[in-house]
Amino acid sequence: QVQLVESGGGLVQAGDPLRLSCVISGRTFSNYAAFWFRRAPGKEREFVAGISWSGDNTYYADSVKGRCTISRDNANNAVVLQINSLKPDDTAVYYCAAVRLPDGQEPLAQLAHRGDDSFDYWGQGTQVTVSS
Repeated sequence: QVQLVESGGGLVQAGDPLRLSCVISGRTFSNYAAFWFRRAPGKEREFVAGISWSGDNTYYADSVKGRCTISRDNANNAVVLQINSLKPDDTAVYYCAAVRLPDGQEPLAQLAHRGDDSFDYWGQGTQVTVSS
């Protein structure tokens, strides 16, 4: 059985950094592109960042560009999202998703705006709350 499990969420102060991790079990994560999405209360799901299976290509939402880094930790079958200078608007449940995808940035950009069914696996999410 394949599972994605996110961790690292919690209550943080505005301006602080946060490191979220997504671990996959049942598959080798290095074969999959990985994405982070978030859903704030009362809002639609929002794309945050994506990374290709090779790790050579990344793609970010404008709302986090410059504050956020997505990276692969293939030794631990994980993908990490580092967010710096957190803002109250970053408060949301953060979800990890995985999908088999050709390498490159363009496939990431295209999939960032697709529906849930476009992804092979989803995690259950981790809550991030940023206090002002």
